[in-house]
Amino acid sequence: MTPAENIDALIAGLTDWRGATLASLRKAILEADPDIIEEWKWMGSPVWSCDGNMVVGNAHKEKVKLTFSHGASLSDPDTLFNNGLGGKVWRAIDIFEGDTIDQRALKELIRSAVAYNQAKKKKKKRTEATPLSRQTADKP
Repeated sequence: MTPAENIDALIAGLTDWRGATLASLRKAILEADPDIIEEWKWMGSPVWSCDGNMVVGNAHKEKVKLTFSHGASLSDPDTLFNNGLGGKVWRAIDIFEGDTIDQRALKELIRSAVAYNQAKKKKKKRTEATPLSRQTADKP
């Protein structure tokens, strides 16, 4: 099965509020940027990426969790993050039954994650493009 088919099957198997919530979150994520792709990783986790992993979605017993790979580096003006706030790399949004999430704010957060990954990719390309002679010029 394709990653999208695996995610479809996961959502269909969640017959309670978590399935509807994950479907809604998925829709907002994919609408945020046309270059976002869906992947299926780590033995059954939906992952959305654009120039690198951005967010992992998981349905737990009592919540749906969106974990942002580089959430600590992202601006969160609408304070969607509510988990992992003390960490140095990731941040998460835990959604419980009855919670609502601001779709506009989520899309902005996703766009911020896309921009972060793209900037990181450009920086890596610039470093890799430095000629070997310049990299070793200062070494005896």
